[in-house]
Amino acid sequence: MLHKIEVETDWDQVQILDCTLRDGSYAVDFEFEEAFVAELLDGLATSAIPLVEIGHGLGLEAERKGAKPGNIHHAQWAELAQSHLNGKPWGMFAQPDFTRIETIASLSSEGMSFIRVGMEPEKVPANTDYLLAALDSCPNVYLNLMKTSSTAPKQLPGLLDTVPAEVAGVYVVDSYGAMIPDDVDRYVSTVKQLFPVIGFHGHDNLGLANINSLSALLAGATIADGCLNGIGRGSGNASTESLAAIINLLDSDHFRYQELAPLAELCREEMTVIAENREMHVLGAVIGMHSGFFPLIQEASANANVRPADLMQTAANLAEQAPGPQHIRGAAEQLCRSVSLPQTSGDTQAAVPQ
Repeated sequence: MLHKIEVETDWDQVQILDCTLRDGSYAVDFEFEEAFVAELLDGLATSAIPLVEIGHGLGLEAERKGAKPGNIHHAQWAELAQSHLNGKPWGMFAQPDFTRIETIASLSSEGMSFIRVGMEPEKVPANTDYLLAALDSCPNVYLNLMKTSSTAPKQLPGLLDTVPAEVAGVYVVDSYGAMIPDDVDRYVSTVKQLFPVIGFHGHDNLGLANINSLSALLAGATIADGCLNGIGRGSGNASTESLAAIINLLDSDHFRYQELAPLAELCREEMTVIAENREMHVLGAVIGMHSGFFPLIQEASANANVRPADLMQTAANLAEQAPGPQHIRGAAEQLCRSVSLPQTSGDTQAAVPQ
């Protein structure tokens, strides 16, 4: 049985990973101006941020699964990082569904220091061989547990018992932006019992990404992800400059927040961010629906003439773990049948699910 351990944060061991040029790619439809990328990398190179992640938001070679390609190819990303980061560790994101091990190996030979492999917790046992191959191909491999909150903390030890001990760390990922600090504490404390290095990646659907990242560090995580100005997928991520400033208030200026603030302003000025749909992001956080499915939900709810909230909740009820497209389509069919039922005597209008 797992027991919570009391952790006193050693701020000297804490790292912030900046993923503006990876997670931020969603916010600009995977289109970065190369001159902006070079300027931002130059700024990050001289900053106190120790880890920088770049590339396509979904991961290396996402276009092999039909995703829109980024305007900067992964080989070009590697060249930019090598040219502008002055030796600072940089990495990319991967998913077993489409990222080839040989691509990871090739980029590692070009200077890539780490790869973060993302998958849902229940998919980990089937992808142990992939993790082992990645470890043979890259100096540092992190496991990102996407949609962590769809899996109960007590289930994680059984799902992670085949993860190689050689991984550089394991990430708790609040993909839905749904966690509150108590949730973060429970998940981080659980995973901390299994692996020595824990990271946290938070989304800001409910405005909690910064405080959740702090909660993770107080619970024993040693890496927190951030994006400058909080620019990331959907509602965004924890903000790099804010995390640095909060740590300064709590301990000391480990990450030189005053140098990060102008970089955040650069991102605010130069990145033309796609407007978010606040209704969908709030609903998705509370109900547990990933923002990648929002276009399908909006289309399906319009076709079924039901509220997006009803469709999301019905899809979530149909899923054992994280809802997917099949659950959304099934929910639409179910709700269509519901609103099409014949009226009973005394009814004045067809029933609409609430």
